[in-house]
Order: sequence, then structure tokens, then C-alpha cells
Amino acid sequence: MLKGFFAFILITFASTAFAQQTGIEAVTVTTNPDGSQEYSMTLQALFIMTALSLIPAAVMMMTSFTRIIVVLSILRQAIGLQQSPSNQILIGVSLFLSMFIMAPVFEKINEQALQPYLNEEMTSIDAFNKAKEPMRDFMLSQTRMTDLETFVRIGGYEGQFDSPEQVPLTVLIPAFVTSELKTAFQIGFMLFIPFLILDLVVASVLMAMGMMMLSPMIVSLPFKLMLFVLVDGWNLIFGTLANSFGMGV
Repeated sequence: MLKGFFAFILITFASTAFAQQTGIEAVTVTTNPDGSQEYSMTLQALFIMTALSLIPAAVMMMTSFTRIIVVLSILRQAIGLQQSPSNQILIGVSLFLSMFIMAPVFEKINEQALQPYLNEEMTSIDAFNKAKEPMRDFMLSQTRMTDLETFVRIGGYEGQFDSPEQVPLTVLIPAFVTSELKTAFQIGFMLFIPFLILDLVVASVLMAMGMMMLSPMIVSLPFKLMLFVLVDGWNLIFGTLANSFGMGV
């Protein structure tokens, strides 16, 4: 699994490949006439820092992370819990579940790009091109063609591609994110239904008993928690999310 994250670093650091091959130093030392020295950062160091800042965005926008965190957030709202599980727990669960779902993709990147690059069997540019293919295949498999066509049209690329595989990442990534958000909201809607029905039943019972001043949310919360535990909700949620990416196929 760690090798897969090394592959992600390889992707984000690919922008520095040309600078590395041409031998540009990261730090330049200049000696002044009076004997003092000045240190200055070169473009390579700037590229590296820029790549490091893009790693979190790549993890969130190019993997299964977005769908998982949105679904878990909607689930927390459906149950009626405001702070439990906390945001840190939801992010941690989403991150490690994303690692589980993306493991086959990371393994392909490791075998096809990272290991040959570390063994000096290919250049960094070739490794970057090889690493893109598994990520492209994953995103294409989860992207709706309508979303892809929308961004192709917005970008002015109409009629320039014979197949979705030829679409550049600058078009594929926003289309993938749009599809992920739509899928996450669809799953979230299905999760909301049983809890909404339980809220309506509790509100109707309280109304019939004349207890209109008592908040239905307070009364229904224990029942929703009990329902979620009895049906083994976490197992169902995580299994559904994994299957939604084709893990069970």
C-alpha cells in the first residue's frame, strides 16, 4: 500500500522531471566580493513545493475519497448526529477506505511505472505516462459520459477525440468529480429515506398524544441509532460503497 502512495508522489512530482534531467540545482550558493555567501532557491525547488501542495488535492479529487466522505457526511445528518462521529474520524475512515478501494490501481502503478523507474529502466517522463494510465482507467470507469461530454464541450474540444480514452486529464478530472458528487448524493438520498420515515412516524405519534412541545428529533434519535445498529449499518454502508466502485464484481 505504501508503494501506491509512492506512485502518487511520482505523479505529482512529474512536473519536475525536466528540471531534474537537465541538472538544475535546488539551491544556488553565490559568493560575494567581501567573502560572504548568499543562498537562493531555483525553479526546481519551486516546482517541488508546488507539487507537495497538490498532493492533498490529487488524493481527494482523483480517488474514491470524494464519494465516501460525502456519503458519510450525509449519513451523519440523516441520523441526526451533529458532531459524532467527528470530522476527523470521518476523514480518517474515508482515507483508509479509499486506500482499500484504490489498492488494485496503486498496485498497477507500482508495477508499471514506479518499480521500472526506481530500477532505472525508464525515464521519469515515461514513468509519468505509464502511471497516468491506471488512474485514467479508474476515473473513466466511474465517470458518466454525459458529464464527460459536458466538459469536452465547455473546453472547446468537440470533435477532437475519437474515444473517451483520448480525453486529457484536465477534462477528465472535473468530469470525474462531477460524477462522484452525483453518485454520492444518490446514495445519500437512499440512506435518508428510512430515517426520514422514522422521524415522520415519531412526529405523528407525538402529535396524536398531544406532546407538540417535545421535539421529534430528540425522541427519534435513540430509535434511529438502534435501527442502524440492528441492521449492522456500518457494514452495509462500507460494503455498498466498495461495491459501488466495482469491488465485488
